[in-house]
Amino acid sequence: MPGSPRLVDLVHDCLVGFLDEQDSALRRVSPELAELTTAAREFLAGGKRLRARFCYWGWAAVAMRTDSLDPTDESAVHDRLDAVVAAAAALELFHAAALAHDDIMDNSDLRRGKPSLHRRFEAFHTESGWSGDAAGYGRAAALLLGDLLLGWSDDLFERGLTALPASAAAAARAEFATMRSEVTLGQYLDMLDEVSWRDHDDLESLERAHRVVVYKSAKYSVEAPLALGAALAEGSLAQVSALRDFGLPLGVAFQLRDDILGVFGDEAKTGKPAGDDLREGKRTMLIALTRKQLPSSTLRIFDELVGDPDLDPDQIAMLQTAVRDSGAVDHVERMIAREVGDALAALDDAPLARGARDELRQLAVAATDRVS
Repeated sequence: MPGSPRLVDLVHDCLVGFLDEQDSALRRVSPELAELTTAAREFLAGGKRLRARFCYWGWAAVAMRTDSLDPTDESAVHDRLDAVVAAAAALELFHAAALAHDDIMDNSDLRRGKPSLHRRFEAFHTESGWSGDAAGYGRAAALLLGDLLLGWSDDLFERGLTALPASAAAAARAEFATMRSEVTLGQYLDMLDEVSWRDHDDLESLERAHRVVVYKSAKYSVEAPLALGAALAEGSLAQVSALRDFGLPLGVAFQLRDDILGVFGDEAKTGKPAGDDLREGKRTMLIALTRKQLPSSTLRIFDELVGDPDLDPDQIAMLQTAVRDSGAVDHVERMIAREVGDALAALDDAPLARGARDELRQLAVAATDRVS
């Protein structure tokens, strides 16, 4: 994925150093708590660092407005780089917290091809031969680690703001707080739709699915990191608005691609079982569009199967065929192309650094034309 190669290293180093500090503090309480930081390190080791990259290029788009400056030249931007790296790393901690909680709610076994946090702690309980319910212990431990990661994201974020002007710090703090609230609300709406979908007609189901896309993913994955980066650089209203106009449709396209991968993705590439969204009963745009097109006889079977955690490979294949034959996949692909087109068009005359706009265009393609 495009972006400053050095940024990924800087974010990695920031996370490693921060977790080392936390590990020392936890060990002073009890050596047994080291298992939490060990799990956190392993969980944070993977991922595309997408939110970190968008945060950086949102900042660079404003800070490097003078075209003679190279946004990858750290010596030219040293005075703000530490704050940007800390914010980018804080976004990764926040994302890890959200994934930990999401996997508990979805009862997911895997994340990035490895056991999800609650399964990891469940296995630790079993291997240790402890008393009580291993699965319950796993869920509780992962919930607490998710809470810890959430608090740590705030701590690291605030640390990065100390060297910034008060106005920039306040603006960045507001963006971070809004993002935190919106993704939590979006997660609740997603959970709500999984159980209340029978109460809504086809049109309302599509509207509700789109609302979840916007608040659970689009804003938090792309728009908010861009706006946060711009806030760190004291971007103007016009600059922040341009980044939002780019970020929101791109974030929608990013999640729509995830929805397709959640049904048809290759487990070896996505790190999650094929058809996982079907087992979890995710009420995505893809599923809403499928239901709208299915004949009543097929729809009854489709509704009986979607959300069954024990779906076997043959049932998954049957549901995948129904989704594909309904035309929903082609419809979502057209939606993705339209949203990406809108995002790219928003950059054309935007008051942003030319080099950063080029990088954002590359990120747009990489974020939506992917297999994992």
